[in-house]
Amino acid sequence: MSDKILVFGHQNPDSDAIGSSMAFAYLSNHRKVGALNTEVVALGEPNEETQFVLDYFDVAAPRVVTSAKAEGVDTVILTDHNEFQQSISDIEDVTIYGVVDHHRVANFHTAAPLFMNVQPVGSASSIVYRQFLEADVEIPRELAGLMLAGLISDTLLLKSPTTHPTDIPVANALAEIAGVELQEFGLAMLKAGTNLASKDGATLIDIDAKTFELAGNNVRVAQVNTVDISEVLARREELETAILGAISENGYSDFVLMVTDILNSNSEIIELGKHPELVEKAFGFKLHEHHAFLAGAVSRKKQVVPQLTEAFEG
Repeated sequence: MSDKILVFGHQNPDSDAIGSSMAFAYLSNHRKVGALNTEVVALGEPNEETQFVLDYFDVAAPRVVTSAKAEGVDTVILTDHNEFQQSISDIEDVTIYGVVDHHRVANFHTAAPLFMNVQPVGSASSIVYRQFLEADVEIPRELAGLMLAGLISDTLLLKSPTTHPTDIPVANALAEIAGVELQEFGLAMLKAGTNLASKDGATLIDIDAKTFELAGNNVRVAQVNTVDISEVLARREELETAILGAISENGYSDFVLMVTDILNSNSEIIELGKHPELVEKAFGFKLHEHHAFLAGAVSRKKQVVPQLTEAFEG
C-alpha cells in the first residue's frame, strides 16, 4: 500500500466538502512540522454552485474516487462529515487518520486514536482556516476563495442559524485574501446553485442529500435551494416519483426533501415513507398531500436533523 493519505468530503459533495478538503490537503502537505503526503479527491462531481466557484478561481475539481483500497491507499482524512454512511464505500476497511467537521458525531468508530477537530461552527472550512493560522501557513488566494465559498454555502451568506459569531470575521478575512466583495460574490455563487430548470427530478433530489440512521431507520434528508419555491413545487409530482424510486432502490425508510427559499429564509417540506407521523411530530405541522410549509427553516443541520432525531428516537 502507498503511504499516501486521501483527503475528501462527503458523498454528493457541496462547496464546503470540496473547499475544506482541498484546503486541508494543501495545509497537510505544507505544514512546517509534520507534513503529510496527501491527495485531495472527491466522492462525486461538484454541483453547479461549486463548479461556479471552481471556475471563478480557475481551479480544477478533485478527481472522483469510489474506493480507497482501489487507489492502493489504506489511510484517509475526512472533512465536512464523519458518519460512515456518508463516506467512501470502504470506510470500514481503512485507517482514519483525522477528521475535520462541524456536524454531529454519529455512527463513527476507529480502532486507533486519531486527530479529530469537530466544532459547532458554520462550516468545516471555518475550522480549516483557523488551522492555517495555527500552523502559520500562508493561504493561497484560490484556496481562500474555496473556503469562503464553503462558509457562504453552509450558512446561506451568514444568514443561517448555523452561523457562529466567529464565522463573520472568518468570512471577512477570507474575502480579503480571495480578493472578492463578500456580499456580491456570495449572492452570485448562491444563485448559480439555483439553476434547477434543466435538472430532472432524480437529479434534484440528489443534489444535496445525506442519509441519517435514526433509531434503526435510514432516513434520507435532501435540500434544494431556490429563489422561487412555487417553481419547484410545480414539479412536485415529478419529485415525488423520483423520491419513491430512491426509496425503493436504496431501502430508505423515509425521504424528507427541503425546498428552501434562500431569499426569504423559509422551506417547504416534502415527505414520503413509512413514518409521516414522526415527521409531523418533529416539526409540529400537518402534512397535506405529503408536504407542508416550515417557516424560517433554512438549515438541515440545525433545524431539521435534530428535530427528526428527537422524533424518531424519542
